[in-house]
Amino acid sequence: MRRLLVLGVMAVLALAGCGGGEVREISAANLPSTKDSTFVYLSNLDIVTDWDPASSYSNEIMAMQNIYDSLTMYNPRTRRAAPRLAERWQSSSDGKVWTFILRSGMVFHTGRPVDAAAVKASVERTKRMGAGAAYVWDSVQQITVKDPLTVEFRLKYAAPLDLIASADYAAYIYDTQAAGTGDLKKWFQAGRDAGSGPYTVASWKKGREKELVLRAFDRYWGGWEGPHYRNIEFRVMPDLNRAYQLLLRGEASFVERLNPDLFRRARGTAGVRTLQVPAFQNMLVLFNTASGPLTDVRLRRAVQKAIDYDGLITALKGAGAPASGLVPEGLLGHLPDYTQKQDLTTAAQLLNEAGYGPGGAPLRLTLTYAQGDDDEELLVRKLRSALAGLNVELDAKAMQWNDQWNLGKSADPAKRQDILVMYWWPDYADAYSWFLNVFHSAEPVSFNLTYLKDPNVDARIDRLPSLVANDRSAAERAYTELQRTLIGEKAVVAVPWVANYQRAYLGNVQGYTDNPAYPNVVFVHELIPGG
Repeated sequence: MRRLLVLGVMAVLALAGCGGGEVREISAANLPSTKDSTFVYLSNLDIVTDWDPASSYSNEIMAMQNIYDSLTMYNPRTRRAAPRLAERWQSSSDGKVWTFILRSGMVFHTGRPVDAAAVKASVERTKRMGAGAAYVWDSVQQITVKDPLTVEFRLKYAAPLDLIASADYAAYIYDTQAAGTGDLKKWFQAGRDAGSGPYTVASWKKGREKELVLRAFDRYWGGWEGPHYRNIEFRVMPDLNRAYQLLLRGEASFVERLNPDLFRRARGTAGVRTLQVPAFQNMLVLFNTASGPLTDVRLRRAVQKAIDYDGLITALKGAGAPASGLVPEGLLGHLPDYTQKQDLTTAAQLLNEAGYGPGGAPLRLTLTYAQGDDDEELLVRKLRSALAGLNVELDAKAMQWNDQWNLGKSADPAKRQDILVMYWWPDYADAYSWFLNVFHSAEPVSFNLTYLKDPNVDARIDRLPSLVANDRSAAERAYTELQRTLIGEKAVVAVPWVANYQRAYLGNVQGYTDNPAYPNVVFVHELIPGG
C-alpha cells in the first residue's frame, strides 16, 4: 500500500508535466542497460554548500530532496500539498491547530524510527537555529507529540501549514540524535546524512568533478519493488558542450541545463528526451544600494533601462519568458502588465544627471554571475554592449556560486560587487520568499544582496504572512505595492525573465517530470530505468 500511494502521487505529478515534453525516437545504441542502475546528473555548478538539513539553502537541494523527506509534498497539478511522511492531516476551523498522522514503520538512515517525536525534534532544532529558510516555521508556537504517529502544531497565527511543510528547504525531517553526544552540525558537515529518503550518502569529494554519490537506502518506506536506480552520481560540468556530449554517449542520464542551441539539437536527436516547462524561478539583477556608484538611484535606473529585455527573450529561444514584476505567474502576488522595456535614451539622460554617460565622466561597474551558465553570460554580454554605448564599462566576472556568494557577503563593503546576477525561486509555493530573503534587511548579509535597509519596506514585508492567511485580497495588494516600490521607486532590482526549464535526458529514463516547487530536483526513486 505504501508503494502504491507513492506511485499514485507521482503519477499525478507526471500528468502535470507531460504536456511540455517531447520524446523522439529512442535508439538502443549507447544507452545503459537496466543492469546499470546509476543515474548520472550533470550540473553546471557545485553541488553541496551546506550539509545540515536545518540550514541548507543552496544548490544541494538537488541531492537533499533525494536524501530527506518532508511531511508533505507540493503537487503542481492540484496546487495543494500531497502526502509524503505524513499520510494524512487536518486543521482546526481557524487554521491555528494542525495535526499530522505519520506512516507507520518508517526509519531514518541511522536506523532510528521516523516518529512524531523525531518530527518535533527536527522542526524545533530548525526553528532554534534560525538559518536558511527556517523562517517558514515562524508561525509555529508549540509542537506536541500526541502518540508515536501523531504530532500536533499550534500556531501563533493562521497559516497553511500543510503547504509550508512541503517547502523545498527547512522542511526536512531528520534524526537529531545522529551525532550522539557530539556536535550535530559538525557531524553533518563531514558529508554525512540522517535522512529518511530513498538514498543515503555514499561518497562526497568537494571540488571534484564527480562530487557526490548516493546509494539506495534499503529500508526506505517507499519500497524498492520493481526496477529502480540504485545509485545517483552528481557531477559538476560547467562546460555545457561537454555535458551534452556525455549525454549523447550515454555516460550521463540527465543534464540540468543546456543552452538554447544545444536544447534545439537535443529535441531532434534519437535516444534523447527533452522537456520544457514553465518555472517558479526568475532571473534577478541585484544592484548594490549600500556602497559604490549604484548608491545613486539614478544610476540604478539607468542600468535597468539599459537591459535589452525583448532581445534577451528572443535570444533565449524558449528558455525564458518575459517577466512581469517579481512574482512568476501561478503564484499569489503576480503583477500582470508590469513588464520592463529597454530605453537607452532615458538611460543616457539618467547617467548625464549623475555626471556620467555620453559626454560625461566614464563609469565603471563590477558584476558577478554564474560560471557555466550560458543564459547569464548572454545577459552579461548584451548588457555590457548596451552600457559601452553609454560610456559605462562593465567589468563582469564568471564565478562558481559559492565564490560569488561569498564575495557578495563580504564583511568589507568595498569588496562587494556593484551588480550581482542570480536566480531565485520560492521556498514553498508562495511569493513571500522573494521579499523576505532578497529585499528585507538582514545582518549578517545572506541573500539580501542589494543590501537594502529600509524600515518601511521591512514592515510591509513582515505583514505579508498574516495577510496571506487572513485576507488574500489585501495580500495581493500588498505584493503589488511592494513590487512597484522595489522595481520602480527604489530600482534595487531588474527582472529580465522567468525561466522555462529545458531539460535533456536519456531516452531510456522513464517517468521523469519537473515539479516547479522543487527547482532542479529529479526525484530519482520514482524513475524507471528502461532497456
